[in-house]
Formats: sequence, structure tokens, C-alpha cells
Amino acid sequence: MTGTIDIIGIVGAGAMGRGIAQIAAQAGLTVRLYDTSADAVAAARTSLQQTWAKLAEKGKLSADDAGQALSRIVPCGALADLKDCQLVVEAIVERLDIKREVFKQLEEVVAETCILASNTSSLSITAIAAACRLPSRVVGYHFFNPVPLMKVVEIIDGLRSDPAVGDALVELTRRMGHTPVRARDMPGFIVNHAGRGMNTEGLRVAQESVATFAQVDAIMREQAGFRMGPFELLDLTALDVSHPVMESIYRQFFDEPRFRPSPITTVRLAGGLVGRKAGEGFYRYADGQKQVPPEPPVPPATAGLKVWVSGIHPQGHAAVCALLDELGVARAPDSRAPDDALIVVTPFGEDVSTAVFTQDLDPARTVAIDALHGFDSKRRRTVMVSPATLPQWRDAAHALFAADGAPVSVIEDSPGFVAQRIVATIVNIACDIAQQRIATAEDIDKAVTLGLGYPMGPLAMGDVLGAARILEILRNMQRVTGDPRYRPSLWLQRRVQLKMSLLEG
Repeated sequence: MTGTIDIIGIVGAGAMGRGIAQIAAQAGLTVRLYDTSADAVAAARTSLQQTWAKLAEKGKLSADDAGQALSRIVPCGALADLKDCQLVVEAIVERLDIKREVFKQLEEVVAETCILASNTSSLSITAIAAACRLPSRVVGYHFFNPVPLMKVVEIIDGLRSDPAVGDALVELTRRMGHTPVRARDMPGFIVNHAGRGMNTEGLRVAQESVATFAQVDAIMREQAGFRMGPFELLDLTALDVSHPVMESIYRQFFDEPRFRPSPITTVRLAGGLVGRKAGEGFYRYADGQKQVPPEPPVPPATAGLKVWVSGIHPQGHAAVCALLDELGVARAPDSRAPDDALIVVTPFGEDVSTAVFTQDLDPARTVAIDALHGFDSKRRRTVMVSPATLPQWRDAAHALFAADGAPVSVIEDSPGFVAQRIVATIVNIACDIAQQRIATAEDIDKAVTLGLGYPMGPLAMGDVLGAARILEILRNMQRVTGDPRYRPSLWLQRRVQLKMSLLEG
């Protein structure tokens, strides 16, 4: 079971099976491809032939290598044709009963040394293996779509999996040019588990009417530095795929508040607004192009504006004061806000209303600005107002913070703005994955960076932004909202207390 793997069987000739076949054949493996539909196998081989021909045309593969790869794809008409495989990867429908039946049939065909792997994204490897005579050879082997481009593979050890089986797949994954990450058998494994933070918290922000879908996405892209915001991502994956995953992981963790889904997706799924493939989701798509509503224009600058900045948060105070100096704006003395000045607060995990109450400020003139990511003029800025902030002061703040050409989003009151609360949630969930020893800290960051395209791994992100600051944001959000979804992971809390990196341990 631990020797070199040269012959691989694939059960299922859909998009995932086809993708796995492509990278395996390109790596020199013989691929025996089986599907209950012979037409599906033929279509997959034709598709692979076309793919390799295009790669050869572009000079990414020699014509000889393309031909050799195709010759390694061997169509099979029955499971019995997989008898000489050293590894069989199942890539069929996500139903436990069907997968278990296939694995039982495979055990009657292959040698006892053959590894049996499932490409499942959501089902328990332990549960699949329970149907097998030799559960120790059953392991999860989760690729991401499209397989040739998504360079990470999750290798999942079930409760009865032989570690040597996973070790063999780690080596094979590297041979195929992908990055292996190892996980224990838990709902969502690494990537689908860690990905809950972006989507569920983004939905929560929208549910609270803090900001529009487009505003949330723009903030996460242009302020927090992510490639896509939560609603762009949900439109891309489609709600008929992503909503059931959100519900499944929430239920499998016995209604863990951190993973609580939103009724927003329930209603939109029922209405058929599933995303890009339907032409409408959180955005409308005309000829495949996302239609984004225009942002409101920047209001005229207020002549002679005076600004007072709260000093409660030294980091935020210093950053805002430095920005005002760059903009040439007069600052009122720190002692007490004058009666005619715009009041600016820089909370971490709190909202404007809480800042007004705890600091005894004039609610009509108080706004907040998110200082977590700094104030580079190329980075979007987020200004937050309370229900009591008067429009004239809201507009004055908008014009002020857009004066150097930086884009500005004006949002409603929200503990943690938008970027703070989503980023803190992402970091916190990753910390809890590490705390549960589902995967190593290093593999968590690798999996999320490659599997979700984040600018860096969530644990590294927590270190860069400051683990103590992330902890402060979470504690304040929990205190303000009373919602246990924001309770900090012990992994995070302990490493802050011990002055350790989130990647240590």
C-alpha cells in the first residue's frame, strides 16, 4: 500500500474525475477511467484530447507529451477493469449510500494493497470506510475544481485510516504538481470549514442592513485586499451549491453559532437567484458581465471644517491624525471636542453608538473610520455613521476622507465595521481549526491561500494585523451584540497571552 503508484483508477468521468485524470496522465500515470455511462467516459477522453491539443498549440506542452498523456487514458466499461490499480479515486455524486456501495464493490475487485480514496467535499471518510472490509486503506482525497488550476489537495485521514496511506497520497500529489495538505476527518475538512467566515459573516452584515452587497464586496476587495468579496464569491459558486454546504456544516457541528447560515440565501435560492450561471444572483449579469450599481458621488467639501479625533484608541488616533495632517485639515485639541467640530472615533469591534455612549460624545456629529488596514490613498476607506448622525456631518466626513482621491464607503452602524468583523471571523475560525487539531497551522494557511485565493493564510493574516487586535475586535463584537458567534478561539486567546505567533503550536 505504500509503494510507488503508477496505475490509478478513477470512478466518475464528470468534471472532477476528468480533471484528476488530466493531471495524473500528465504526471506519467496510467489512468483507468470508469463511469456507469460509457458515453461519459468517451466524452471525457475527447475533452482531454482537445485540452491537450490546445496546450500544445500554446506551447505549454509538446505535441509528443500531449499524445503520450492521451495514450495513458484507458477507458473502462466495468469496475472489474480496475483490478490492477494501485489507487482508485471515487469522484461521483455526493451521496453516502451510493459511495459506500461503490467502495464495497471495489473491494471485491482490487488487490488488498490498493488504496481506495474518495474525492468527497462534505461526507465523512470514516462513514464511507465503515462499509468496507479493510477500512484502513480508505482515505479522503479532495481536489478542487478546476483540478488542473487549483493546486491544493486535501488528504483526509478517517478514524481507521492507516497513516501510511495518507503518506503515499502526499507523495503522489507532489508528483502531480499539486500541494498536499493533511486533515482529520471533520465536517468541511480545511477549506470548506475555513471558508465559512467570509460568507456567513458577509451575509450577517447584509442581514443587519449595514451595507449593500456591492459595498461589502468593494470593502473586502479594496480595503481588506481580498480577490473577491463574499457576494461575488457566492454568485460564482452558485447558491444551489453553496447554501446546502453552509447548512450542512452548521448542522454537522451541532448548530455551532460561528457557522450560522442566513435566511438571505434561503429566500434567494427559493427564488432562483442562484448566481452568475442563472444570470442573476446578488448581482445581475448582462452577457456574462456583472452589473454593479454606481457609487454615490463624493459630497462637496465643507469649508473651514474642524475635526476632533478621539484618543481612546491610540493606534487609530495616530493614524487618523497623520492622515489629517497630510490632507492639511485643522485638528481640534485632544482634550475635548468643540461644539462645532466633526467628531471622529476609531473603534475596534464596536459601533458608533457604543463609542458615543461610553465616551459621552455628541451623537449628531460623531462618525467612525476603520483604521485596521491603514489609510494608504489607494486603499478604500470605510466611514460608519449611527442612526443619530446628521446628514451634514456624514457628508462632511465622506468628503474629508475622500479628499486625496481614496474611494470611501459610507455604511450604517455595525460593531466591527465590515472588514474588521469579516477578517476577525476568518482568523478566529482558522484558529479554532488549529485548536481542534484538524490540521496543522501551516497546512491551514496553505489550504486557504491556494483553495480560496485569500491574499495570505488566515493565521498569517492574524499575525500581520496583530493577534491582540483581532482578539480585541472579537471580544468587543461579542460584548456589543451578545452573539456567541464572536467568542474568541482559545488558540487565539492563549497565543496573545503568551505573545506567540498564531502559526506556532
